[in-house]
Amino acid sequence: MQPQAVIFDIGNVLIEWQPERFYDAEIGEARRRAMFATVDLHGMNDEVDRGGNFTEVVHATADRYPEWRDEIRMWHDRWLEMAAPEIPHSVRLLRALRAKGIPVFALTNFGVQTFDDIAAPHYPFLSEFDRAYVSGHMKTIKPEPRIYEMVEADCGIDPAALIFTDDRPDNIDMAASRGWQTHLFTGPQGWADRLVEAGLLTKEDAK
Repeated sequence: MQPQAVIFDIGNVLIEWQPERFYDAEIGEARRRAMFATVDLHGMNDEVDRGGNFTEVVHATADRYPEWRDEIRMWHDRWLEMAAPEIPHSVRLLRALRAKGIPVFALTNFGVQTFDDIAAPHYPFLSEFDRAYVSGHMKTIKPEPRIYEMVEADCGIDPAALIFTDDRPDNIDMAASRGWQTHLFTGPQGWADRLVEAGLLTKEDAK
């Protein structure tokens, strides 16, 4: 079935998201490894992605680990440096699809404040989706089934007519189990090739 709508993850698909790389540059790999072994920073981020207040969650975590307080607060104060840079070829694909009149959605684990107040003003393409399904607003995260159910109910499109790309296999596997067409994102060229294969873009469109 030719897809009727295309769904993009955002982190590591449209925008690089590499907190470990940021901290390696700031405090050195050894110290970063020690911090991540002590503090569940990705768990903290999941709490934000579920709708927790960004400032409150990060500051509360920093206060629980005074030996790492300054470093943890960087997650809040310098977040935009972690969520960078954009992936230009992926952005071009998003815009090429929309230029063809193909509905393009986002399905992303993203906090309310980090998406609405920080990322969207900085990255104009984040306002270009036909629909943006943001976990912080939805109070559930990938790969939990509920977030996929909510997308299906809202868009009203047959799951078999959705094509979804994400960089995490667990997120892809859940979508596939619901009948969605999927593509594990490992780089924009592979995703471009898949969109051409699906008949949504020409090779020229997908450059």
